[in-house]
Amino acid sequence: MTYSLRIADIPTNERPRERLLTYGPKILATAELIAILLATGQGPGKLSAVGLGQHLLQELGKHQREPLTVLRDVKAAELMQIPGIGPAKATTILAAIELGKRAFQTRPGDRTVIDSPAAAAAALSQDLMWQNQERFAVVLLDVKNRLLGTQVITIGTATETLAPPREIFREVIRQGATRLIVAHNHPSGNVEPSNEDIELTRQLLGGSQLLGIPLLDHLILGEGNHQSLREITTLWEEYPQGD
Repeated sequence: MTYSLRIADIPTNERPRERLLTYGPKILATAELIAILLATGQGPGKLSAVGLGQHLLQELGKHQREPLTVLRDVKAAELMQIPGIGPAKATTILAAIELGKRAFQTRPGDRTVIDSPAAAAAALSQDLMWQNQERFAVVLLDVKNRLLGTQVITIGTATETLAPPREIFREVIRQGATRLIVAHNHPSGNVEPSNEDIELTRQLLGGSQLLGIPLLDHLILGEGNHQSLREITTLWEEYPQGD
């Protein structure tokens, strides 16, 4: 269904801006959030701003992908091919998308203590979270779990990457880290571990035991989400790390 009602015809307390101010942005539908950026409507059938936002999502959905996934990497020229979206509206949308990415991808400050999967995911988000290819990276920590740095070890295809344990531990030792967290991304956004992810984690945990360098976690990131294998598996009980 496409909205054709004008924003001015909607009761004040039901308009997107007013609902956002009252209830916060999470309650709004995606089309309503876009409507706030667009400010005005038009396009086919002289749509309202909400209707134009919904029409934009429908057009992006023709790519046979989730509209928000398409929107994340959309170009100005692609947006302006949609009736009702001119340069002003296209640049407003792109600016909002980029601002959201930068806010999410902000790295922790130097010597930040990485004390949770969320903190580790934040440290890696710029390298892993929104990438279209699988990447494998390591979070390098000192004995007090303070961040020494992050390093991408390998870059693979859109569906897989390889991360030989030897290369991972070589980088850890080279940079003088005494603890580590490993992570990779799933471009699909599905952060559930594969059998290969589980097997690699076993290998790394065994190597960590031999080297005396505790592996604190293995994270999977993608599309704004993350998953901790330490939280959902018993691998750390099978291979105690002494951490």
